Amino acid sequence: MSTLSFAGVLAYPAIDPVLLQIGPLAIRWYGLAYVAGILCGWLYGRALASNGKLWPGGVSPISKTDVDDFIVWITAGIVLGGRIGSILFYDFDRWLADPLSLFRLWEGGMSFHGGLIGVTIAMLLFARNRKVPAFGLIDIVAASVPFGLFFGRIANFINGELWGAPTSVPWAMVFPGAGPEPRHPSQLYEAALEGILLFIVLRIFTHGLKSLHRPRLTGGVFILGYGLARIFVEFYRLPDAHIGYLLGTSWLTMGMVLSLPMVIVGLWAVTTARPTTQTPSPSAVKAAGAPASA
Repeated sequence: MSTLSFAGVLAYPAIDPVLLQIGPLAIRWYGLAYVAGILCGWLYGRALASNGKLWPGGVSPISKTDVDDFIVWITAGIVLGGRIGSILFYDFDRWLADPLSLFRLWEGGMSFHGGLIGVTIAMLLFARNRKVPAFGLIDIVAASVPFGLFFGRIANFINGELWGAPTSVPWAMVFPGAGPEPRHPSQLYEAALEGILLFIVLRIFTHGLKSLHRPRLTGGVFILGYGLARIFVEFYRLPDAHIGYLLGTSWLTMGMVLSLPMVIVGLWAVTTARPTTQTPSPSAVKAAGAPASA
């Protein structure tokens, strides 16, 4: 049995998960992370929608007004999908024993894969309701999501949750409540890969490779990139104790299983995307000053 060396352990910055407490009201970093992610994603999405140089014909099929109005829809999709997904995929037994836990969002427990399903449903419903090109909306949202992923993983790190497996790497940390073993700071791995690196890749595609000229290409790159990044990190992230590894003692986690379909869908979207002119939404037509039949 090998013994891990603790010589290179870094001190875990024990940041209080509660930024500010005013009586019974607590402002938590976890909640602020969602606010920051949605706010930055909204501003970036507006910038993409208003940059005609990125779209065929010089006109975005999605207007800034469409992006503004979608905020409520995507917020509902993130919260409801993320919470329900967390229960269904990771914590169903706890919900059966305590149904009210569904509403205690401050305790954490948000699933990205559930949130993705919720946001996808929100995008399809919004596109149908507002006569917005679905793939145009999906591409803008996909390019903006890394902001939320970055802030969300930083919040996981501050909460001292979703830590990694024991390791002897020089940057290992001892997390409160995780035992005395130094562990991979897997939350930071995910923040770097799903947030920073994926944003850079998507930026190269949207601004350098003109991926918005090919509907669903940007969305496909995001889905594929996230799936690959998540599967990679799962080799270093410790699975939830009540679920454990699904095969063997050191690999195949629920996160891997849920991410594999993303890789398949992403590959399909990337390989089948073709240059196509999308019919602008009514508000995009109005903003561009074009006739309604354009």
